[in-house]
Amino acid sequence: MKPSNDASAEASIRIQQALRECADVVVQSVHACGTISCTWIYISSIVDHQVLQSEIFALLRPRPEPVTSERLFSLLCEGSLLSSPVTVTEDESAAVQALLHGSAVLLIHGRRELCLVPIKKYTSRAVTEPKNENVIVGPQEAFIENLDANLSLLRHIIKHPSLKIERHIVGEYTQTAVCIVYIEGLLKPGLLEHMREKLNGIKLDGILGINYLAEHLESAPYSPFPQIQFTERPDTLAAALLEGRIGVIADGTPLTLVAPVTFFSLMQSAEDYFQRYFAATWIRWIRYFFTVISFLLPSTYVAVTTFHPEMIPSNLLTTIAASRENIPFPALVEALMMEIAFEGLREAGIRIPRPIGQTVSIIGAIVIGQAAVQAGIVSAPMVIVVSMTGIASFIIPHFELGLSFRLLRFPIMLLGGALGLFGVIIGVFLIYWHLVTLRSLGVPYMQPFAPLVFSQWKDAMVRAPWTRLKNSSAGYSKKQR
Repeated sequence: MKPSNDASAEASIRIQQALRECADVVVQSVHACGTISCTWIYISSIVDHQVLQSEIFALLRPRPEPVTSERLFSLLCEGSLLSSPVTVTEDESAAVQALLHGSAVLLIHGRRELCLVPIKKYTSRAVTEPKNENVIVGPQEAFIENLDANLSLLRHIIKHPSLKIERHIVGEYTQTAVCIVYIEGLLKPGLLEHMREKLNGIKLDGILGINYLAEHLESAPYSPFPQIQFTERPDTLAAALLEGRIGVIADGTPLTLVAPVTFFSLMQSAEDYFQRYFAATWIRWIRYFFTVISFLLPSTYVAVTTFHPEMIPSNLLTTIAASRENIPFPALVEALMMEIAFEGLREAGIRIPRPIGQTVSIIGAIVIGQAAVQAGIVSAPMVIVVSMTGIASFIIPHFELGLSFRLLRFPIMLLGGALGLFGVIIGVFLIYWHLVTLRSLGVPYMQPFAPLVFSQWKDAMVRAPWTRLKNSSAGYSKKQR
């Protein structure tokens, strides 16, 4: 058996071997208090060099009394030598993980213990305005890619000891820090355990985006409807926590997850609660109306013009028939072509560099639509229908829900083209049947209408005055309104 004086040297060699061929790993030898040989190991690209130098200087500063390795170790554990908190471990694998998370490892010659000093510093962008959830009235802060900064934004809003934060590590290679946030006392029994079970069951090589987690947390992963809400707004996450819901924040992504959700919560915008209640209620009605338009207008137009022309007023029918006189395609094919072209233009507008993306998508839609009408490929009423459908789809507050309706629009259109309004009704019935059977972490997706919960109607189709509302929602929280 080798002498104990070689323990620190062997640990240093094994740690360096675990991080071999890493050019940013630094091994630095110093003499603590002028007499004790020590070794610092750190990754230079993720540590704060100013803090590191101050800690090294503090370690090198001589002390009035003689210092042994045992006394030096005691001073480090007491926190009277370094300004950063010191964690002691004998597990070399834990020390390697600490290095990868921005800590420095201090080895004292002759001792087996490894001292971990957190001095991480990651480059991150400043807090900016939300890009996808803009509001006219309300806070203008958005989450960023730094986990600690996101938690500080949330703590700035909710200043209460009941705000709890649980830390998990997900991803074999990325070792991504994921935090579950909730307010103790508002959460329904069993909801937190359900979230923990799902999060601990995730086995992935890495987490590069929050959607990696969302697909594992959904109860029905093959459903076209999202069962997890994405948000980039701290105030939206705080409001969800006050309703008794759970938030999930992952390091390296500016989006957070909120669960459980309902269809009606996904149809709400943050600005609904920053405006007068009658204006917010009117906007919600407009939102629901145009959601139906974006979902059913093309299929209804195809069904009526193909199977039920008697439902159209005679003057309008004459106009539609005249516009379709030289069109070589049936209404269904015409609608499919225009819808696919519109989806392509929408995607192109996203992928093209931002300064020209919006211009190209708008001009492209106008030019292609006008040229298609003049060439006799599509009729003018179909261009109007597809344009109205595209514009209406932008009014849905959450992108994931809007994408669901965009995808379901095509099978409903096929049913309308094959069976008329009967096919449209069948498609709507099947989708509604799916929605009423869907659950998000145990909460019915169509609550408060299926099942009926009358106490929640004042924040579903309408937004009641704040004098009638409380912070806790009966649908998520164990407290009642």
